[in-house]
Amino acid sequence: MAVVPDHAKQGGSHLYRAMRDFVQSADDTLPGKFEITREGIVHDMMSPSGRHELTALRLRKRLERVMPEEIVAHTGEPDVENEPEGVMRRPDVMVIAEEDMDTEGSIDPRTLVAAIEIVSRSNPGNDWVGKVRDYPLLGIPVYAVFDPRTGEGAVFTDIHPTPDGPRYATRKDFVYGEDVTIGDWTISTDGLPRYQDESTAAADA
Repeated sequence: MAVVPDHAKQGGSHLYRAMRDFVQSADDTLPGKFEITREGIVHDMMSPSGRHELTALRLRKRLERVMPEEIVAHTGEPDVENEPEGVMRRPDVMVIAEEDMDTEGSIDPRTLVAAIEIVSRSNPGNDWVGKVRDYPLLGIPVYAVFDPRTGEGAVFTDIHPTPDGPRYATRKDFVYGEDVTIGDWTISTDGLPRYQDESTAAADA
């Protein structure tokens, strides 16, 4: 992870636009994923693993089996962005009405039904700390975290105001194998892959 610090509010500033231009150009030339928070640029330096992407695929397919046809579980680009707040993120899975994707540029985060993240082995704090802070700020009503390191996760809901800004008031933890409710839909977490323990991988090599 690399962070370019800036503790002042960045929204609408020349600095924010410069960071956004850098992120958009770096996405095509450098490995990993770049996002912008109010503290600066966050870089997850490792490309997603196969098990990370398989988790996203299985979650997308399970959600789309139970959601109305007009709601999709989208993986990939574009980003969600709130320029006044100085935040640009790219959820692993966006639950969103298909018609709300019909836009130029970034997606308005307030149109998301939910955001889902699969925790990165290389930068877990980005999902468990940074996005728990940023997603209520962006107005995303439901945030679900799946952690293949531990086989656990949590769903955050109920945005409420605090002295430090909007925060989620409710957290429901789960373990792989249990059913989990994201928004109005409940899916199974059976069969979601786990990251292989590094010591086990070394022993097997």
